[in-house]
Amino acid sequence: MNLIGQDVTVLGAGIAGLATARALALRGARVRLLEQATEISEVGAGLQISPNGAVVLDALGLGKEFEEISVASRGAVLRDYAQGAEVLRLDLTRFGRFGLVHRADLIALLERGARDAGVQIELGVHVASVHLNGRRPVLFIDGADAERDELLVAADGLHSRLRAALLGDEAPRFTGQVAWRTLLPIEPGEVPHEAQVFMGRGRHLVVYPLRGGRLLNVVGVLETPEWTAEGWNHAGDPAAFRAHFSEFGGPVRGWLERVESVMVWGLFRHGVATQWHGSNAVLIGDAAHPTLPFLAQGACMALEDAWVLAEMLVSHDTNNAALDSFEALRRPRCRRIVDAATANARNYHLRAGPIRGIAHAGLRTIGAVAPGFMPDRFAWLYAHDVTARQQPSGS
Repeated sequence: MNLIGQDVTVLGAGIAGLATARALALRGARVRLLEQATEISEVGAGLQISPNGAVVLDALGLGKEFEEISVASRGAVLRDYAQGAEVLRLDLTRFGRFGLVHRADLIALLERGARDAGVQIELGVHVASVHLNGRRPVLFIDGADAERDELLVAADGLHSRLRAALLGDEAPRFTGQVAWRTLLPIEPGEVPHEAQVFMGRGRHLVVYPLRGGRLLNVVGVLETPEWTAEGWNHAGDPAAFRAHFSEFGGPVRGWLERVESVMVWGLFRHGVATQWHGSNAVLIGDAAHPTLPFLAQGACMALEDAWVLAEMLVSHDTNNAALDSFEALRRPRCRRIVDAATANARNYHLRAGPIRGIAHAGLRTIGAVAPGFMPDRFAWLYAHDVTARQQPSGS
């Protein structure tokens, strides 16, 4: 299908929305992107963009700029919490470029890319609801008349208006886990260019450098029966953060002593959507497949979605045929990623000392005898290139 001149409305100026807007505009669509915030500002902290996401940025013509704003990572190192002793090193460079980037920097890059491609971005637009009663989706926007859109792409996150129209009310489930995050100023070279995961009893902590090695991204996850509200912007107590991770040794203690402010939020499971599209309307990104952060794939899945959706739209005769193929391609892969992320949380939080000791000893042995074994178990994830070909994405 020729997208030249086709009108497309995208909801949400996050990673999924901005990348999709650029991908469609580069193929000739007239794209309007609606964002309810009055400005696209700095939210969140660090992101890990693995090769399966980086290839999309390359294909969108943004690869060189991404290299300039990110820290090239060698992979990940799993460490024991007590003294920071290395348990397993995962050299993931065999799969391509891993970039460690501040979310705000990636959003700014994608926003420039969208505007340069001709995308019309409208800020401060609140979509109250989406209705799917006819051939075209209907948007109800506060302070404006209802409008019918030729094609609607909903990249509006966990509380997507289109997801509500497709699936009705859904109740997310609290996972029993709370996440803490902060950023610390550091000197370039103070920490290695890799993600370090310190694994403890019912909790773990992840650190990696950002912005040329001048910032340290710190995220701690704790198992707790206490319910905590969703959302990224709840201020936490640095003293409580330190107390929760007081048993952690090695370099962690020094980092925690320097924390002056911290954010905290509860982790909730929303589930992969059972239906991704209706008539000329489709979910992408977190609106379709929200995930826990334990595989660092939320942003990468959003980038993959953007490319695959654009390719499906240009390779099918109708929008709805394209959306059928998009969902068929993306759902198995995204579900596998979400399931793997959920499993990682259990693996990081082994509580019983003997079990944890045996598991860590096994990982050390594997790393010493066959250093490529564990990285190769994730080839299905990191080596997958949606820009090269389309295939069933669960493989």
